[in-house]
Amino acid sequence: MIRLLIADDSALMRKLLTGIFEAEGDFETAVARNGVEVLELARSFQPDVVTLDVNMPVMDGLTCLSRLMLETPCPVVMVSSLTQAGAESTLEALHLGAVDFIAKPEGTVSLSIDTIRPALVQKVRDASRAKLRSSLRLAERVRHQIRSAASGLATPAPPPARPPALRRPVLRPPAPEPLGMRDAGEGMVLVGASTGGPHAVETILTSLPADFPWPVVVAQHMPTMFTGIFAERLNRACAMTVMEVNRPTPLLPGHAYIAQGDADVVIGRRPAGLVALSVPVSPAYRWHPSVDRMVATAMQHVEPGRLLGVLLTGMGNDGAETMAELRARGGHAIAEAEETAIVWGMPGDLVRRDGADVVAPLPDIAAAIVKGIRTHASR
Repeated sequence: MIRLLIADDSALMRKLLTGIFEAEGDFETAVARNGVEVLELARSFQPDVVTLDVNMPVMDGLTCLSRLMLETPCPVVMVSSLTQAGAESTLEALHLGAVDFIAKPEGTVSLSIDTIRPALVQKVRDASRAKLRSSLRLAERVRHQIRSAASGLATPAPPPARPPALRRPVLRPPAPEPLGMRDAGEGMVLVGASTGGPHAVETILTSLPADFPWPVVVAQHMPTMFTGIFAERLNRACAMTVMEVNRPTPLLPGHAYIAQGDADVVIGRRPAGLVALSVPVSPAYRWHPSVDRMVATAMQHVEPGRLLGVLLTGMGNDGAETMAELRARGGHAIAEAEETAIVWGMPGDLVRRDGADVVAPLPDIAAAIVKGIRTHASR
């Protein structure tokens, strides 16, 4: 049985969500009306997964998540509204440690909840098997444990400061040392990610310098409401320029391109050079934006030896087949190691296909990318 804690301030939503999961037959559920109740039940009910609403009274979802990850860490799936504010809060939740998210249906909830039923159940099942990042707010967790032990109190420590709003200006980090690869020539880095991917993508892109010699194109499974805000967030945090692909976009060194959600990104060539295009999804591919489609089209326009694929955390196998083909044709492929992947589905499938030149934990992947490009540039 999967122990699921459902948190939502709406009695109707709590009833509907409880009905969905109890009908599956292998869920044991408990419900909470606000963040305070979540923290109490996390200790007594000990859930395997929590579904957490963002907007709740007494204690909102972000504050609750921040406390939960300090006191009783467990996989969390955020249930957020399809609004810009909801998207921003959701991305902040993923930064704080949530495993995944799903958008609430629009309109009358009772009439449209079935539209998200299959995806919601699958996401919660996947989250029950997911690993939390071992490094997630480790210093804060240690300080919290020391405070609790010193006080001898069973009650939780005061909550940490509310995370800063996403619209607050973020200073770019100091640019890493120049790569010294001006002669790297035309090439491209192709990154695929799904569950747990936003943190992994951010970790890599913030580690690359402004003078990175190849463009980086990212297919992160995410709805369109979220990808533009995700790109804006990364652009504030990275030395590279980061943008969403929502029109034909020239691919330039020192730039990273986030595929638009609910579409696929394909690579093309124009007289002036390589471009990324956002195109309608193809039924030939199961997940979107499709990693397989991105890699396949890149190989049509760039010599495989000038392509470097990176497959990060995610459920399923999107990208594994084409990145294995890329390596077989002389390209380079990196898979995230199981020890750091929230879900070792996509990179694990690439490894099982013997399609990865390098299998590396997340903190080492940026360096592996730089090394891979240097290897190609020296040929």
